Amino acid sequence: MAPKVLIADNLSEKAVAVFKQRGIEFDIKTGLDRDGIVDIIGDYEGLVVRSSTKVTEKVIAAATQLKVIGRAGVGVDTIDVNAATAKGIIVMNTPFGNSITTAEHAISLMLALARKIPAADQSTQAGNWNRNGFMGVEVTAKTLGIIGCGNIGAIVADRALGLRMKVIAFDPFLSVERSVELGVEKVELDDLLARSDFITLHTPLTDKTRNIIDAAALNKMKAGMRIINCARGGLIVDEALKAALEAGHVAGVALDVYAQEPPTDHMLFGMENVVCTPHLGASTSEAQVNVAIQVAEQVSDFLLEGAVANAINMPSISSDEATKLQPYVKLVQQLGLFAGQLTETGLCKIKLEYAGEVAEMNTKALTATALAGILQPLLEHVNLVNAPVIAKQRGIQIEEVTRPTSGAYGTYVRLTITTDRQERSVAGTVFRDGKPRIIQVKGINMEAELGPHMLYITNNDKPGFIGTLGAALGDAGVNIATFHLGRLEQGGDAIALIEVDEEVPANVLEAVSNLPHVRQVKALAF
Repeated sequence: MAPKVLIADNLSEKAVAVFKQRGIEFDIKTGLDRDGIVDIIGDYEGLVVRSSTKVTEKVIAAATQLKVIGRAGVGVDTIDVNAATAKGIIVMNTPFGNSITTAEHAISLMLALARKIPAADQSTQAGNWNRNGFMGVEVTAKTLGIIGCGNIGAIVADRALGLRMKVIAFDPFLSVERSVELGVEKVELDDLLARSDFITLHTPLTDKTRNIIDAAALNKMKAGMRIINCARGGLIVDEALKAALEAGHVAGVALDVYAQEPPTDHMLFGMENVVCTPHLGASTSEAQVNVAIQVAEQVSDFLLEGAVANAINMPSISSDEATKLQPYVKLVQQLGLFAGQLTETGLCKIKLEYAGEVAEMNTKALTATALAGILQPLLEHVNLVNAPVIAKQRGIQIEEVTRPTSGAYGTYVRLTITTDRQERSVAGTVFRDGKPRIIQVKGINMEAELGPHMLYITNNDKPGFIGTLGAALGDAGVNIATFHLGRLEQGGDAIALIEVDEEVPANVLEAVSNLPHVRQVKALAF
């Protein structure tokens, strides 16, 4: 019997044609509320949605046959991914189908801002002829600063170079080699802020990028510059931006995204030199067709062949390999997350060394898992399938090495990251209990099992340090679950990996960082 799919939101006819061609049965039932979907979802193995349909825990609980949920677009905030994962349902999205459309919208907003087109249009249609009142600026020979030079940012750079602009970019994951290939100059954030005539944002919203354009950043910008945001609301502090506009320091702003959507009463609405659009970055007929076809192909490939593409919650691993690989998947994911959370400068190279039994396994899948772990702390929508693509787009060199057993452990994996400033390695293995362990960090031997909340501390090996650290955490009410230590030599470099019961507050991290002999403190989450 052919697999059956429910199309719950409006989808391009070209996507429907894909299902027909592949022999997939389907029903199109749009506009259903939660109870309406709950009543019928048990009949389907696949579900395709856009942003209107909410796939809640209740919907998933009623989905007795559902195997895959396909989202025609990027965001999966309307899907309970955790509930789907717990039930073994794959969630797929289409992360690259609207890249060109979003990039073109950013360029359109930049030009509209430079020439004051929206205000001039409104004035002219009102019967006015005010040519002097809408004096603009050329973009030719101006400097465009791109914050976030991934897939969309790279397309923006290409279009801007075609307009004869000078393009500079800040992106911790952009390698020098990739920047040369794109024809842009890689710079630090402060340099970009100081030099740019226009700044366009194309970075995900993470803890590190939230409020990246605040009062301090605005003060570093040259007077008369202009800002475009087609990425995410929350990247800019609206109060600070309004003050900069009112002072004339910022000449104009174009926004397509907002911290709260829809923004019925935004503080920038009605201000002069502010252009606003209602999150139109992906709103072209071509983009909607692209993501629709892509999701139809992905869902069909999975239901018919078991192939997994752009999955949010599942490794790209065949069923035959799953049981054998499972503990090593967890190991390399932890190694990746460990290294990724400690990486704060541009990545140049990632090297995976597999020794012993693991070297005979599907190392490509393991490497993809490690890459996803490395990239997830700073980027959105990273999974096992698109992580290698994202790394390649940023010019990050990936190297795999396999070798027979060597050293004290029968099998192990070593992850080495090379950044603009340093090289860092972390190694691990899987013990007989099936649990992964860290066995070496930066050349320092130790054995540590990682928990949900960890503290990573580098320090000088001095008497009394452990007692001082324990007292500081105890005084702050932080309970230690496990404590692991390692050092290169007596009195030399040392590392502490500490599992704690809950997330450590920022003020406690600061207090620990101020202890004698401490060089670095980092809270890690797994």
